[in-house]
Amino acid sequence: MIAEEAIKLIAALYGIEKEVRGQSPEYRAAIRHEKAKPLLDDLEHWLSDQLPKISGKSDLAKAIRYALTRMKKLRPYLDHGFLELDNNCAERSMRCVALGRKNCLFMGSEGGGKSAAIAYTLIETAKLNGVDPQAWLTDVLSRIADHKITRFDELLPWRYAQT
Repeated sequence: MIAEEAIKLIAALYGIEKEVRGQSPEYRAAIRHEKAKPLLDDLEHWLSDQLPKISGKSDLAKAIRYALTRMKKLRPYLDHGFLELDNNCAERSMRCVALGRKNCLFMGSEGGGKSAAIAYTLIETAKLNGVDPQAWLTDVLSRIADHKITRFDELLPWRYAQT
C-alpha cells in the first residue's frame, strides 16, 4: 500500500515532465515550481511520515531512507529547466558501452580507454542533439585546424544541428 502510493506520487511528477518536454528551460522551471514543487514537497513529507510506521529493517524502509537522503540533490531540477528529473537518457545512451564492456575490457592501455570514453561522449552527444555523428565529426575534423579557439562553440553538435 505504501509503495503503491509512492509510485502514484512519483508518476505524477513524471506526468508534469511529459507536459513540459521540449519546452524552453525557463518554461520548464516555471511549470515545475507551480506543479512539481508542491508534489515533491508532499512526497518528501509523506515518506518521512511513513518511515516510523514500518519495520526499520524492511526493504521498503531502506528504499524510503534512500529516497529521503537524495531529496536535496533532486531539488535543483525544479529551478533549472535544462536538468532532467532522472538520468535515464544518459543511461540509455551508455547502454551500448555497458553491453560491450567485456569486448572493451582490454582496450590496450589506459590511454586507449580514455580515448574510447572521449569518442563515446562525442558520438552520444551528437545523437542526443539529433545529429549524425559521422557527418558532424567529419565536418568538425575538416574545419578544426583553421578554426579560432575563441569560437570553439561553433563546432558543437547543437550548433551543427541548427545549420
